[in-house]
Amino acid sequence: MNLRGRIIVLVVMAALASRVLRLMASPPEGDQKQAPVSVGAPYDTGILSSYRLPFGNSGAFLPGNAAVAGSRFLPASAFPNAAYCRHCHQEAYHEWRQSAHANSFRAPFYRTSVNLLMHTQGIEYTRHCDSCHNPLAVLSGALTSGSALDRSFDRDGVTCMVCHSIQSVRSKLGNGSYVMGVPAVMVDAQGRRIPGIVPDAEVLMHLDRHEKAVMQDFYRTPVFCSACHKANLPPELNHYKWIRAFTTYDEWQNSKFSQQNPLTFYSADYSSCQDCHMKRVVATLPDYGASQGTIASHRWLAGNTAVPLYYGYNEQLQQTIAFLKSGGYLNVDLFALRQNGGAMVAPLGTTAFQVKPNTTMEAWVVVQNRNIGHSLLPEVRDLYEAWIQFTVSDAAGAKIYESGFLNPDGTLDPRAHKFDNRPVDVNGNFVDDHKVWTIHSVAYDNTIQSGRSALVRYEFHIPAKARFPLTVTARVNYRHFRQSYLNNVFGREHPEYPVVKLASRSMTLSFGENPPVEPLPGDNPEWMRWNNAGIGLLDEQQYADALHAFQQVVHLMPDDKDAYINVGIAYLAWEKYTDARAPLERALVLRPDDPRALYYLALVERRERHSQAEVADLEKVVARYPDCRDARRELGISYYQQDRRADAVREFQALQAIDPDDLAAHYNLAILYRRMGMMQKSSQEVKLYTMERVDPGAPTYSLNYLRRHPEISIESDPWHVHTNLPQASGTGAGQP
Repeated sequence: MNLRGRIIVLVVMAALASRVLRLMASPPEGDQKQAPVSVGAPYDTGILSSYRLPFGNSGAFLPGNAAVAGSRFLPASAFPNAAYCRHCHQEAYHEWRQSAHANSFRAPFYRTSVNLLMHTQGIEYTRHCDSCHNPLAVLSGALTSGSALDRSFDRDGVTCMVCHSIQSVRSKLGNGSYVMGVPAVMVDAQGRRIPGIVPDAEVLMHLDRHEKAVMQDFYRTPVFCSACHKANLPPELNHYKWIRAFTTYDEWQNSKFSQQNPLTFYSADYSSCQDCHMKRVVATLPDYGASQGTIASHRWLAGNTAVPLYYGYNEQLQQTIAFLKSGGYLNVDLFALRQNGGAMVAPLGTTAFQVKPNTTMEAWVVVQNRNIGHSLLPEVRDLYEAWIQFTVSDAAGAKIYESGFLNPDGTLDPRAHKFDNRPVDVNGNFVDDHKVWTIHSVAYDNTIQSGRSALVRYEFHIPAKARFPLTVTARVNYRHFRQSYLNNVFGREHPEYPVVKLASRSMTLSFGENPPVEPLPGDNPEWMRWNNAGIGLLDEQQYADALHAFQQVVHLMPDDKDAYINVGIAYLAWEKYTDARAPLERALVLRPDDPRALYYLALVERRERHSQAEVADLEKVVARYPDCRDARRELGISYYQQDRRADAVREFQALQAIDPDDLAAHYNLAILYRRMGMMQKSSQEVKLYTMERVDPGAPTYSLNYLRRHPEISIESDPWHVHTNLPQASGTGAGQP
């Protein structure tokens, strides 16, 4: 560096140091006082003297999965608070304060549920939830009966130094499966972490050491998010058995955005959790972390409109709503009509059709999860609401039919088509208050996985005196939270929480002839409309109709290899293995060695006992996509059937590295280890399989609930019709 450059650097550093000294002379409200930090054995010994371990000594934070590197606990005072970080990162602090992370513990929506757990089971059980919602309470040892530790950190939830002190994530287990290091904003010259607060001037003089302390490369990966955005309900929590809660990370890893799975219906460029939820934004406040005036957003915009509304964070609320409405996350397609049980007209808009009064119409609505990297809805599906509002109105605005309306008390039409689930307890009652430790079964789960589609049917009668034209509208709405849960939290007197329109589509039905119409800018092309309908029909187990839809895609896209693969998939699902071969082989002519085609062709080869071809196809898929869990699983089964035990073990172990809770891996490894004389390993896999498989008696609890709620029971049927016709009473009717 030349002399002029050195002078500039010295001037800048002097100015920074001067500014920091002024800040330190008059610290902002909420600043943490600098004090010696004691970590390790002395602190651990003090906590353990009165710390209860009701779940055994294998983990201090059970039933959560958190861990501390080098010790058992960390004092809360070891974590520099967010106000300290604000000295240099005002923009990040401002965004964080309004985020769901900053309010992860104190918000009444969470506190209502966790307090129920604490008062009914004991404070030790809250380690399960607080491992993600209040890490400082967990790691400091505060969650034990009689603890007198200072809990002032509760107001800050997941602080800056929680995320920026994590050293690793363990095995993609979820439930707070991070390993926390000693919180440090700097390392010394030898790279050792310096605990506690460091003067700002010193940080600014050694920015490289600051970065080494607070940044890890894996922070920018979805695996980092998996520590909390994946969860289960372990037997230590529910005194029952292991139950999967949510798998947001797994959903992303299986989606087109991860580029780790060749079996998706569509492809896309790689996109991580951070690419969507931490997009770079312009820094409006001073922030030394800004690069060219922008920082990675610390709002983590997603679907939480409740926290900002409750706290009056209007900026966060408006940006969240804008986020939900942007991005083209969903596509709503009014795909088909059938009049009086006649021929289906599809896709609507591409061909002429007749409409007459005094007739019964069936409408098909296809909702595509187009640009979300996880399901709709993800995570706690029992609390959030996403649903279709389907309306048919005449020229005077009179409602001929409506499903998915809100009642005057704010509750949702119980017969609406919802993208949620219904967890039930051992008595077959809906777990309406999020007592997750009482969940024994799920009555239905109507979420749409990333890249897939749902086909929803509506039936309505056009009156003889209907005033044409009619307007048919389907829109997907979202609310955070469900009205009955808001009532559980606040009672019936509370503000209305926002209902956000995620996507919609309308069309006009004229009396008599309806000619073809030009598509709107947001409409999918015709081949994709058929493809999405086929995906929805496939998931509804309507295999003949799914096959017909995919064949239309072949007709429109004769050179598209995926069109033929989808035809093959329909045949496979229909168990017509011989018929699946020709379209799959055609796809391989169009794209030799295509991994998606090879995977499904391998399943045909297995049925036809062509073992060598089966293994060869799957090996090619795994070689190109080593993190494809389906390919690993099927290759392991193929090796097992050929008695290639070591190869089979290798594949199932690789599968467990992708998903430690894969049932097929547990089951097959239990057998393989036993046959190979590894009895201890076999017993461990048997234990995991037994614990994690679905309880055979659990469907009984769901059936009890569904019998008592016929208005909801059709949601458990993959194929159903929403109607208000009198002869269909009790089958999911909406209300006119």
